[in-house]
Amino acid sequence: MRRFFDRAAVVTDGDLMITTTTTDASSGKPAPNPWRLSTVHRVEELKSVIRMGPIWAAGILVIMASSNQHTFFLQQASTMDRRLAPGHTKFQIPAGSMTVFTLLAMLITLFAYDRGLVPLARRYTGLDRGISYLHRMGVGFTISVVATLVAGFMERRRREASVAGGTIDAGTAPMSAYWLVPQYALHGVAEAFTSVGHLEFMYDQAPESMRSTATALFWLSISLGSYVSTALVGAVHRWTAGPGGANWLPDNINRGRLDYFYWVVTLLQVLNLVYYVICSRRFTFKPVQMHKEEDELNVGSLVELHEKV
Repeated sequence: MRRFFDRAAVVTDGDLMITTTTTDASSGKPAPNPWRLSTVHRVEELKSVIRMGPIWAAGILVIMASSNQHTFFLQQASTMDRRLAPGHTKFQIPAGSMTVFTLLAMLITLFAYDRGLVPLARRYTGLDRGISYLHRMGVGFTISVVATLVAGFMERRRREASVAGGTIDAGTAPMSAYWLVPQYALHGVAEAFTSVGHLEFMYDQAPESMRSTATALFWLSISLGSYVSTALVGAVHRWTAGPGGANWLPDNINRGRLDYFYWVVTLLQVLNLVYYVICSRRFTFKPVQMHKEEDELNVGSLVELHEKV
């Protein structure tokens, strides 16, 4: 693959043209045709972006899993007891506000990571950021798998409580909505590791002239994750369709098998985690230019001389 792109910088017949607007043309030397011949620098930039592709794609399924908080998590919370203090007040937390636990977990994780984990890990790894962004993404992927697995078991318990309480078709299940806090919080912790690590990876490994493009690719992965989530739901509707329009994800989730759906997402994430580990082990980092200590001393002396002058 690398040799294939390297051919773009190899001069062949027709790659050079004679123009009257360049200095080379006036001296009798042909100028390169930019539509047929590329510079080595541009070729290396393209290879850097392509090299990031597999790692970039691994983040799509994590976004797909976390998008369930705004759909099925919301349906779960709407069928549960959301009273702030049962027995003391009738005030209920809106189902859509349950995502506050995701945000709180994410903020706490970011604070603990920057103030606690980074200084501790720096002693062992020698890295300024504590752990590499690839390791950070891997931790986030693993926590996301656990979050979806926990959501599946919690949905099974919620459904059993609804059946036992006779609230399958109407009413509130005799189970507190705070049982959903662990899955919300785990997704927040996973996002603190995955999203930040993913963005750092894209920004750091992208060519300097294409860092804005790398940031756009990060947001594109978020959009694609939402589309993949929608496509998966549609596929589950088709594959699990039964007599009378029954499937795993009906409008009334008490009569569906939302827990099975969560476990399918868990399986997909496990496969994605294996894929990510393989890609991260084979990934080649962008080369970094190292400056010798002597050069730094020379630059420092030149600065001092300039200041004195």
